[in-house]
Amino acid sequence: MECLADSRISRLVTTPFVSLMTATVLAKQLVELRQQKTKSYGLSATITATGHQMKAMQSQVAMTKAMGQTSKAMASMNKQVKLEDIQQTMQQFEKESTKMDMAGEMMDDTMDAILSGDEDEEDEVIGQVLDEIGLEYTSKLAGAKVAGGKLGQEDKELTSTDDLEARLANLHAS
Repeated sequence: MECLADSRISRLVTTPFVSLMTATVLAKQLVELRQQKTKSYGLSATITATGHQMKAMQSQVAMTKAMGQTSKAMASMNKQVKLEDIQQTMQQFEKESTKMDMAGEMMDDTMDAILSGDEDEEDEVIGQVLDEIGLEYTSKLAGAKVAGGKLGQEDKELTSTDDLEARLANLHAS
């Protein structure tokens, strides 16, 4: 519309019979039209900004309502849960757990006492069997050879493959 007014003004000014008064009126209308257009853009921007503010306010209202409902739910739960009851329950649990641990230790001690008598008996039976076979393991242990030399040195007699295989065969045979 502005271009149309511009073209009218330029046609009228170029026409020889147009008065200066008509051109002035049209120029004023053009200036007012431009001002209205600028105001319209500004108003449109203001309306858009107001719309965004309203959306933000709606979000805040929704958030406030949600927080209110959450705080009510939390208050309800706090009324139902009593700290004294929880504390008593935890103390009772600790007491029963301690009793159970003590009972377990007593059972372990009893089992150890029962089974320890068997160890002495087992050692006695093993000693009798070895005596019957004619082996005296304690005297042979005292006379056992001790490896000489430094650590890391190989003793060719002890580490030869043939010697080791012969010993293994003797063990399997007996």
